[in-house]
Amino acid sequence: MRIAIIYYSYTGNTRKVAEVLAEFLRLKGGVTVVELKAQDESASFLGQCRRALVKARAKIAPLNLNFSEYDLICLGTPVWAFGPAPAINTFLDSCRGLENKRAVVFTTYGSGAGNKHCLSYLKNALLKKGIKECSQFSVQQFKVADKEFVLANIKAELRLWPNG
Repeated sequence: MRIAIIYYSYTGNTRKVAEVLAEFLRLKGGVTVVELKAQDESASFLGQCRRALVKARAKIAPLNLNFSEYDLICLGTPVWAFGPAPAINTFLDSCRGLENKRAVVFTTYGSGAGNKHCLSYLKNALLKKGIKECSQFSVQQFKVADKEFVLANIKAELRLWPNG
């Protein structure tokens, strides 16, 4: 199985979850991990949230991934203002080759306000791109350093899939 994990992390919380996910999925096949970097992001967290609230797009470097070569696509973001980070919006606009793939969306969040909305937004965006099946999980920001907790969330979601 070929797996792509694409994520954005401003503070490192989503990166920690992506690393645990990659470690777990390496038992199932080859894993490519890509951290999106916004080239035009605000230096302040409030500025970032303001951009997320209006569903702004960020300038990111082009990805040289052919998603048609992957079996599973994983997409991770922090939850900002009820939605994903602007870099994820840009990725969602530009990604191709997702037809009939399985996907996992994951979020990291603070208060939890908007987390379900963000997961739904990500899932619907991927379904519009042709994803056939999409699972999801979330980790609260104060739990991201607890590897066993993160791994339990991952396993709980992926066990539902055949050969998961």
